[in-house]
Amino acid sequence: MARPTVDAPELDTTKRRRWPALLLALATIGLSGLVAWAVASNVSDDQPTAVSVDATSATSSDTSAAPQTAELQEESVPPVVDTALSAEIFENEPFAVAAAKIRPSVVQLNLGTGLGTGVIIDADGTILTAAHVVGNATDVRVTFFDGSSVDGEVVGTHAPTDVAVVRVNPGGRTLVPAPLADGENVRVGQFAVAVGSPFGFDQTVTAGIISAVDRVVNTVSMVQTDAPINPGNSGGPLINLQGEVVGINDLIFTEDGDSSGVGFAISIDLAMIVAEQLIAGDDVQLAFLGVRTMQPANGSAGAQIETVEPNSAAESSGLQPGDIVTAVNGDSTRGSAELRAQVIDNPPGTVLVLDVVRDGAPITIEVTLGETS
Repeated sequence: MARPTVDAPELDTTKRRRWPALLLALATIGLSGLVAWAVASNVSDDQPTAVSVDATSATSSDTSAAPQTAELQEESVPPVVDTALSAEIFENEPFAVAAAKIRPSVVQLNLGTGLGTGVIIDADGTILTAAHVVGNATDVRVTFFDGSSVDGEVVGTHAPTDVAVVRVNPGGRTLVPAPLADGENVRVGQFAVAVGSPFGFDQTVTAGIISAVDRVVNTVSMVQTDAPINPGNSGGPLINLQGEVVGINDLIFTEDGDSSGVGFAISIDLAMIVAEQLIAGDDVQLAFLGVRTMQPANGSAGAQIETVEPNSAAESSGLQPGDIVTAVNGDSTRGSAELRAQVIDNPPGTVLVLDVVRDGAPITIEVTLGETS
């Protein structure tokens, strides 16, 4: 049988014909790469290199955090997004779905000297933020998700918890209140998304997990997260994947001014307890148990009571020095700081059920929380 033959000259001719097209494609790719490199270099050169943030205040009052040019500010205004459509398109992208739900509720706050973030909590124009964002200001410029802006007024601030409330007149706008999570359902390890204006870049979304709950920092009950938080994020929401606010971004711990994955958000339960009192024009009162505690002398987990204040909720409930509180409403109490968080995240007058070890025997005590004076 004859072996098939190949017309070699014709094959060589075909290869030669491909070379000009290949050379043109390579030249095009190379040119595109150079252009992309040049653009990236220009953008990088325009960005702030670092903003110092200390361990107690992720402040947004540093004017260097704001964009440097009007063109950059305009580019940062996001387009209007149909959240229902986004949820359908990104049904397999849970972070995208969560961001689409919360972003219409997130606003940028301009104090003139710096920028911060807030989150809308009702359709009448009430905005929750951090007290250090507004400082001593009485007025603030509020920019909405669609890029429009209005003047707002500071309703009130509470420095001990770093919570503040701002109010705007919707002016015919349909404002989207953020859904709020139940702090009791926040769990370590669940995904978390932060939205804010780091370094002036509004509507920036970052993601991570909940690193810890009931973390007391500066006497305030916090949710710890490794979602990147930077100057300008303060006052903005930390949310779960359902788009519910679990905390108000407030501060970071850092050694070099950059986000190191140790950020803190005021627990939403505590933030709303304070906000509701500020809105009503009342003096802020926090839940008060009335004990001084220490780590148990026998090395066990829990908070051991050293002293009980006279006429306090603790005394009225029958708590005694030496008692070890091991759980509150069924949630374990690891130590004194956690007990404080479990108490302060409730309004005054709340009834709590404490699991207590007294003289080696477990008992249950109900306590009706008092209030700070």
